[in-house]
Amino acid sequence: MGAPAPTPADLLRPRGATVWLTGLPSAGKTTLARALAGRLRAEGHPVEVLDGDEVRAHLSAGLGFSREDRHTNVTRIGFVAERLAAHGVTVLAPVIAPYAASRAAVRERHAGRGTAFLEVHVATPVEVCSARDVKGLYARQAAGEITGLTGVDDPYEIPADPELRIRTRGRSVAECTAELHAFLTGRGLL
Repeated sequence: MGAPAPTPADLLRPRGATVWLTGLPSAGKTTLARALAGRLRAEGHPVEVLDGDEVRAHLSAGLGFSREDRHTNVTRIGFVAERLAAHGVTVLAPVIAPYAASRAAVRERHAGRGTAFLEVHVATPVEVCSARDVKGLYARQAAGEITGLTGVDDPYEIPADPELRIRTRGRSVAECTAELHAFLTGRGLL
């Protein structure tokens, strides 16, 4: 028993999806999302980047970094992503989302509404992330200025079975973007 045949309204509705890019700080999630967004816009696709840092500053202002607050932040981003994707937007969500249960809650919300959700693990080893250290977080943690850095002294639960795992070590942004673009094309989402 396959999926029901699409209705005429289904055929007219643009197809959106949430592409959830998870990984350690400085893994390249936002860089990859912005590069792909540029390519998708140039191709005429409606696209939105819901950067975890930007959303935290506006939609989740006041939340801390406890497990509960991180879960709340992730599910808020997931809510917005699902609503946009349901209206034909390709949503790129570069968000650390360190806990599997939080990512699963976002996936379940999408599934419950029939909206495509793809988890992409931007698999960059912590030593590479630390060398990149685009926000200075690893240096601040090493100096004892901050604690709770995901993947160092706070947990990061590596996705067990993401739809795609992009290994960034030794690869260019263009190569990684092309891999993600080909993956989405293969899934019929572009």
